[in-house]
Amino acid sequence: MRVLAVVPARGGSAGVPLKNLALVGGVPLVTRAVRACLAAELVDQVVVSTDHDGIAATAREAGALIVERPAELSGATASSESAVLHALDALGADPEVVVLVQCTSAFIDPEDLSAAVRKVLDGEADSVVSGLPTHEFLWTAAGAGVNHDPAVRPRRQDREPQFRENGAFYVMRTAGFREHGHRFFGRTAVQPVPPQHAIEVDEPGDLELVRALAPFIDRPEPIDVDAVITDFDGVHTDDRAYVDSEGREMVLVSRSDGMGVSLLRRSGVKVLIMSTEHNPVVAARARKLGVPVLQGLADKRTVLRDWLHIEGLDPARVAYVGNDVNDLGPMAEVGWPVATPDAHPRVRAAARVVLTRGGGSGAVRELCDRVVAARPEPQAQPAAADRARPRFGPVAIGDTLVGDGEPVYVIGEIGINHNGDLDIARRLIDVAADAGCQAVKFQKRTPAICVPEEQKGQIRQTPWGEMTYLEYKERTEFGRDEYAEIAKHCAERGLHWFASPWDVPSVEFLEEMDVLVHKVASAGVADHQLLRALAATGKPVILSTGMSTLSEIDAAVEILGTDRLIMMHATSTYPLPPEEANLRTITTLKERYGVPVGYSGHERGLQISLAAVTLGAVCVERHITLDRTMWGSDHAASLEPAGLEHLVRDIRIIEQAMGDGVKRVFPGEEAPKARLRRVTA
Repeated sequence: MRVLAVVPARGGSAGVPLKNLALVGGVPLVTRAVRACLAAELVDQVVVSTDHDGIAATAREAGALIVERPAELSGATASSESAVLHALDALGADPEVVVLVQCTSAFIDPEDLSAAVRKVLDGEADSVVSGLPTHEFLWTAAGAGVNHDPAVRPRRQDREPQFRENGAFYVMRTAGFREHGHRFFGRTAVQPVPPQHAIEVDEPGDLELVRALAPFIDRPEPIDVDAVITDFDGVHTDDRAYVDSEGREMVLVSRSDGMGVSLLRRSGVKVLIMSTEHNPVVAARARKLGVPVLQGLADKRTVLRDWLHIEGLDPARVAYVGNDVNDLGPMAEVGWPVATPDAHPRVRAAARVVLTRGGGSGAVRELCDRVVAARPEPQAQPAAADRARPRFGPVAIGDTLVGDGEPVYVIGEIGINHNGDLDIARRLIDVAADAGCQAVKFQKRTPAICVPEEQKGQIRQTPWGEMTYLEYKERTEFGRDEYAEIAKHCAERGLHWFASPWDVPSVEFLEEMDVLVHKVASAGVADHQLLRALAATGKPVILSTGMSTLSEIDAAVEILGTDRLIMMHATSTYPLPPEEANLRTITTLKERYGVPVGYSGHERGLQISLAAVTLGAVCVERHITLDRTMWGSDHAASLEPAGLEHLVRDIRIIEQAMGDGVKRVFPGEEAPKARLRRVTA
């Protein structure tokens, strides 16, 4: 052993009680010191000298050897040198270099530590002290200059820096240290350390300062857990509420959190939201994220303990993120207590990790990214042609994952129900957004190509008067200006938008509009020219399968591939009678093609669409209208605003109700079980 690091860490402290166990960034100061030494390339062994059982246990867990420090060397007047000499004697060690490392420095860079050791090993110095470069002018209380002549004040750039000892570490040649009995002897050199690493924790104010700095200085490490539980207010939100004139409450959330939660769930990590209040806003956000929520909790700690037991989770492998004092209880139950950066000081002090992003500004996403980073890399997906091992997705549409285990992707099919009126289109977009849809869809045609020759000259009676069928289709078709307004309004309302192109020029048009995904209408399944154009875009494709045979679908899949394909079971009867719904085809398509499968419905009412969700539909598309009595071919089989709102609401309820299939006793059953259950032999 060439280099031994000794960390003196007695239990007593005048400024901060049990200072060496104080948490900074969720980690005890003694652990931080041990970790820095272990990470230093040139340190061979780390020993902690202590008189306190708790410090000893913590240091041992961090990877250090323990030397019991006798009482006569543990008082307030005992020197650090005496602790190092005792450790050397107790170990019977005679390393070439010994390093004294102080727990009071929370941010020791292992590279700085190794650099200082190298100076001694290479013969450049006999002892090295860590120091902060400074150009400060020092004065005595009597007003005399200490390191400068007050009459001559050279510029900063004209002066060599001096160094302020910061107490982080001292490196010494062991023989010289034993001979002299103190840490400075022979040729003494300074190892510069940056200002943020130069704070010593001697008083409570110092401790608060390093705790505030920890999120910005500590290198983020992956968080290896099996479950993430979050508070809501102040974690998913910025802890503010907006109340309108009707008393309805709204909150600000980060859309990036949604993708983070999706990635978390995709990697197999359980997610739960817990809230002290019972608030429909919390329930709505949980439904949007597709995660369970427990609300109205008077004792979050007890409920969390029960939930962990029911789920069979090891508390040490669970993260809980909170921001206020009512989160201290559940944080104490888990191995990874996490706080937002603006959390209550007591919460930050209790946290193992303090995030850098605030609630409502991506705090949940930051945590999710660090948890996902610790998960094993997903295995390679089977080849698209391997029908025997279906993969079922998910497929990314923008920032949203669509597939098994993800929240159902609800599409409001506006289609041609806008009747060529941009204002109606905007109102339908609002209807979809207000109901909680993730996307709206239109239809895009080049009428001169799509309208059959025998129909072009047929006369139609329309709200705009008598005209040919071709004139009517051109009259109701949106162009670039209208779709630019649609894209803008959808962005403002937080919705994806796309369309079903009916011909190749329409594909090119939609590509110029930079849509996220393309939809193949059931009528286009056999249009191989259209399918090839869509495949060439490289974007996800949603393929409706109405009025198609399996052989026709096989041919379409051969062109489109399965890597970014979502299928939609559909029956192209308007309106759809229940006996033609054939919902079990959802399972057939999944098993045959190994892709996510949704449902495109043309029925009246909600029952069939909701049943499709219970059978595994990953997305649901329904035509929407302002009024089913409006003029046009698709309005009668469309949902009005209230119907769409009920559909989305019920889909989210079904998602929660489906569960995971594991039989268990839930927290709500415990009280009636204790009261009603009879157990007989």
